[in-house]
Amino acid sequence: MQRSDDARLGPWMTLSLVIGGIIGAGIFMLPVALAPFGRNAVVGWLISGAGVLCIGFALTRLVTSDGAGLQAYVERSFGPSAGFLVAWSFCFSQWAANAALAIAAASAISRIEDSFAVPAAVTALAVGFIAFLTLVNAAGARAMGRLAVVTTALKVLPLFAAIALVALNGIEGRPTEPLAPMPITIDNIAAAVALTLFALTGFENATAPVGKIRDPAQTIPRAILLGTAFVALLYLVSSTAVLWLLTPEQAAVSAAPFADALGTRWGESAALLAALGMAISAFGCLNGGIMVAGELGYSMALRGDMPQALARTRGANTPIISQLVGSGLAILLVLLNSSKTTAGLFTFVILLSTVGALIIYLVGSIAALRQRPSGLAIAVILVGIAFSLFAFYGAGLEANLWGLVLVAAGFAIRWLIRSLNSRAPIPAAETAPAAPRE
Repeated sequence: MQRSDDARLGPWMTLSLVIGGIIGAGIFMLPVALAPFGRNAVVGWLISGAGVLCIGFALTRLVTSDGAGLQAYVERSFGPSAGFLVAWSFCFSQWAANAALAIAAASAISRIEDSFAVPAAVTALAVGFIAFLTLVNAAGARAMGRLAVVTTALKVLPLFAAIALVALNGIEGRPTEPLAPMPITIDNIAAAVALTLFALTGFENATAPVGKIRDPAQTIPRAILLGTAFVALLYLVSSTAVLWLLTPEQAAVSAAPFADALGTRWGESAALLAALGMAISAFGCLNGGIMVAGELGYSMALRGDMPQALARTRGANTPIISQLVGSGLAILLVLLNSSKTTAGLFTFVILLSTVGALIIYLVGSIAALRQRPSGLAIAVILVGIAFSLFAFYGAGLEANLWGLVLVAAGFAIRWLIRSLNSRAPIPAAETAPAAPRE
């Protein structure tokens, strides 16, 4: 089927997918965790920003003109097993992230409207968000893209507001609050880097769509590098601004640090606006996350690694079945979280989401070295690899071990599906031909 450019994401929508994929709910609470670190937090942001830019650069080296998706990019360097590894890791990372984003958006709404401030209402609202955004994505990539542009524009407003308030205080000669007096040490910086990294994941979302981005060889790299640099700088300045507006003691115990920071000058109504900003941020990030989960299942199904039903599409090559399955798994995690006995389990699943993202970064960066880059590019990619390994260390042994268990489970599922599909034809796609079987 010939695909019209009108059905694909252009530069602005792709940039919104990157920025919207990074800016979720985490940044709005991160000042609470960073407050005790003082100047170490600033250094942490600088290191994390540089690290993810190096990783983003490595991933852009893999993008080809056919826009066949991350799985295809990696398997061209290392074969189908490595391609499946990144797609599967990306998948379980995104399923968990989508559930967390839905809960975060619903929780933010519960702070605005008291009638939603009960666990059952938060759960129902979170499920409703997933269902609604699945319908939006079912309408096609550009429907998702249009909503992404709107939510991205809205979600950055609270971040810019904090920066503007610090600037206004500076113009009026108002003193800023001192940062926590924690000395700058390697251990303190490492802890700050581990915290700030989690807020900067998501730029890889632009590599997931299969044949749905216009002029991918130019659009995807520009979106990843520009979008990631913009968010890293915005996070550094806005997060530090909050720490300048609140005392370390206030920031460390705040339930909504951005809201409290804005409230120091603009009153209680700022808290409601900040909560609304957090809800929109998580909602917009979930919108792109549902698309990513659907595209990854679709990509694996094209190769016979997942049930062939996931490769079925409608309209502008939209993988409806794969989107429904991904959303169904996210809803299941939301429902598990509604039980107090499983809340701790769900928190741990979020750590696994981070491990899944790190697998993508490490394998993708190593694959980029196979592209025979220049000397400077090699140096940048090696920094990204070193940063990924450091981040694995920061994620902790238990999360990494369970990540390995999920990877092993994925390969077991792949073997079973390939065995069942061994005599069935594998659907072909114009932009992502099925990889050869091993």
